[in-house]
Amino acid sequence: MPRFCDVAVPVPLDAVFTYLIPENSPEPVIGGRVIVPFREKRLCGIVTELHDRKPSFTARRISQILDTTPALTPQLMQLGRWIAQYYIAPLGEVLRTMLPLAAEFRRVTGYRITDKGIGALHEAATGGSSLRLKKEPAQQDLEYAVLNRLADGEIVREATLRSASGATKAVLQSMLRKKWIASEDLSDVRDASRSVTFAKLKEISGKLNPNQQTIVDYLRGTEEQRAPLEALRQLTVPRTTLQTLVRRGIVALTQEAASFHLSGLKPRKLEFLFTSAQKIALDAIVGAVEERKFAPMLLHGVTGSGKTAVYLSAMQAVLAKGRSALLLVPEIGLTPAVAADLHQVFGDQVAILHSSLNQDERAEQWKRIRNGECHIVVGTRSAIFAPLPDLALIVVDEEHDHSYKQEEMPRYHARDVAVMHAKMSDAVVVLGSATPSLETYHNAVQRKYRLLELPERIEKRPLPEVEVLDMREEFQRTKKDEVLSRKLVAEIGERLARHEQVMVLLNRRGYSAFVLCRECGESVQCKNCAIAMTYHKREHRLVCHYCGYIRPAPRTCPKCGSEYVQYLGTGSEKLEHILHGLFPQARIARLDRDTVRGREDFERMLSALHAGEIDLLVGTQMIAKGHDIANVTLVGVVGSDAALSFPDFRAAERTFQLLTQVAGRAGRGDAPGKVVLQTFFPDHYAIQFAAAHDYHGFYEKEIRFRSWMHYPPFNAVSNVLVRSQKLEEALAWSGILGKWFAGTRLEGVRVMGPAAAAIVRLKTEYRYHFLVKSASRERMNSVLRAMLEHAEAQKIPRNHLVVDVDALSLI
Repeated sequence: MPRFCDVAVPVPLDAVFTYLIPENSPEPVIGGRVIVPFREKRLCGIVTELHDRKPSFTARRISQILDTTPALTPQLMQLGRWIAQYYIAPLGEVLRTMLPLAAEFRRVTGYRITDKGIGALHEAATGGSSLRLKKEPAQQDLEYAVLNRLADGEIVREATLRSASGATKAVLQSMLRKKWIASEDLSDVRDASRSVTFAKLKEISGKLNPNQQTIVDYLRGTEEQRAPLEALRQLTVPRTTLQTLVRRGIVALTQEAASFHLSGLKPRKLEFLFTSAQKIALDAIVGAVEERKFAPMLLHGVTGSGKTAVYLSAMQAVLAKGRSALLLVPEIGLTPAVAADLHQVFGDQVAILHSSLNQDERAEQWKRIRNGECHIVVGTRSAIFAPLPDLALIVVDEEHDHSYKQEEMPRYHARDVAVMHAKMSDAVVVLGSATPSLETYHNAVQRKYRLLELPERIEKRPLPEVEVLDMREEFQRTKKDEVLSRKLVAEIGERLARHEQVMVLLNRRGYSAFVLCRECGESVQCKNCAIAMTYHKREHRLVCHYCGYIRPAPRTCPKCGSEYVQYLGTGSEKLEHILHGLFPQARIARLDRDTVRGREDFERMLSALHAGEIDLLVGTQMIAKGHDIANVTLVGVVGSDAALSFPDFRAAERTFQLLTQVAGRAGRGDAPGKVVLQTFFPDHYAIQFAAAHDYHGFYEKEIRFRSWMHYPPFNAVSNVLVRSQKLEEALAWSGILGKWFAGTRLEGVRVMGPAAAAIVRLKTEYRYHFLVKSASRERMNSVLRAMLEHAEAQKIPRNHLVVDVDALSLI
């Protein structure tokens, strides 16, 4: 057995670390998990190499070997290394992202008293200081309460210590700095299997009091005289009542494996009656799968053209061959509907992976996939790392969507990772969209991808009519600054009178966009970010949508004290309020991040919409993606052209995609659809081409601008962000890197900056950035790595530098 192994641990360092394999221990495996000491902590890492090369330092021993078979297959390890190389990300961070088994490794911190702490405790006791907690204890009282709890010398877990003493994390950190206490890493491995406790009624003997009788009657009323413990806790009886029944042998408690809730939505009626274009696309995909070679394809189909039917049929063909398929969707909100369709077609062969699952659920689904119980997986971007055996097909639905780009380390793009994953697996990858990204469509034009097109809706249904309303003219005629035009209000009224459903898009949350003082002109800014806070009327508070900071809505100006405070701008909450006033009899709902907190909320909302229980749905871009509601015949678009003013070269593309996608929600049933598009920029080409459903026209115009300005797809673009909570540090580090870029020969690479980010302060950090452009990805990658080496030499911390390769957001 090899003596040493290299381990990638989840830290922001571009290195692996060598550890000694303990004697008489199971042999670790490449791709397997191990627990290793790292500085003062114990971390869960992935083995990357086994060898006998003795390092020049004394290697520390592995603490525990968790896997004797690889948790990450050789193909996934290869993919992880590619992501680390391409996106310039630490390998340990990449592998942690790929492996959703965090639930099995529990991070626990313990504390013990030090000699210095014993001295402080003795001094307090002899000096007469009270160790009792007051109603509002000062920090000193809390510190001594902590020392008193630790006085016996035992190590106490953080949760237990905080509960006993009332101390906060800040108090414990202060005591660590004083060296009164020391921390110990008590992290351990646990069984992440989910279970449910059931109470089952047995033989009844003796008298029962009223509370006991309530539980017994409840259990008698169930089908098998058993119920989950959670259901019994809803009864108005003391918890000790059940314990008494268990002791008397009247009720027995059992542990059973928890069931998994795949989707709460009813599946649609699926009838695969294909058009000729669908048949051509399906035959091309199935034929490529049978060749067992890498084949990238773009399925470009207008909204409602039946792309999902093609996906499902291709996946059926894959499953019939005993192979596996993966379907990626951009939003968690789309997952329930797609999962319901897949479960209808494939039954228990389907697994689901996305971030709304808790850690135990994700681990459970991942293990089902690895054990070969599932050959079909649906999920959001992280599902690309599902350990499917014999992967044959990857489908990326709505491939243009920016949700596929992760905005934290590692900053990978799931669409591009899917293409590379398919290449490494000799699989077929299908990128589907009604509005493909310019990069993807350009690859199809250049014949790097095979282009499959669905130019018409199924059953010859027409695309919705789009009416563009110039809101400048509306103001001239009405002399009022109204959110909704008279035309849109009239159209909504007509649809509601015919018992048809309506969607209205306003891509901004909250009630009012900002709060302004009419006396001094100041807006209320977030204390952590250089951005105005948004007013939410229901909770009567201001919220920062970037960091989550909340404060009460002010009655007077926080700066000058003036009472002339005005709430300006319109969000989805205000639009809902306006519509309730205009149509009091209508059943109106709102779909945004404020009304939908989890997957259950989303499922309830979509179920109500499908069942016709909602007449009018207001929402942000969440309503624009993938929803197929047959009775929606009108879509109103309010204020969505504001993005055209953003300092982003992709602003026109994003606006065109959003407008086209939301327009596609109308007229998907028997009745024709209509879109009323309100805009202040009716002559902008993005608006004009979206109204005409003309993707090709938009592509031809936008691609010329990209070519002239050397933006993607002609050049690669990366964003280098320097951040610090101290302004002087951010400026100094930006200056150091700026001088290095200016003094280094950068052949074929252009660097712009440093410049302040569009939001110069975000989440307490000041931010300055560089924009790096190059026609050669290899050259750009080497320059960025050289820059990181220089930053390390200049003592710039790695976690204060963000390198975003193929950046989608420059804000």
